[in-house]
Amino acid sequence: MTDLTNIVSAIITLIVAVITTFLIPYLKAKVAKIKNWVKVAVEAAEMIYNGTGRGAEKKAYVLNYLKEKGYTLDLDSIDNLIESAVLELKKS
Repeated sequence: MTDLTNIVSAIITLIVAVITTFLIPYLKAKVAKIKNWVKVAVEAAEMIYNGTGRGAEKKAYVLNYLKEKGYTLDLDSIDNLIESAVLELKKS
């Protein structure tokens, strides 16, 4: 029987290296891009829909904007990104 421990270990090391080198930076860039588009959309919605009580219109604008850019995420993730962008906008 041949000992495959070294081969399996090398394959696992290669897979981890590929994930670390390519997949993680790709995902980080994708998340950063989505956050940037959410920020742009929130700022635009704040300027377009002035006044209080227009949160639903603003959110609909942001969701539509993201859909036009080709980003489809689950609603909870989008809500969290929108709330984060709104909070950051209020701080500045």
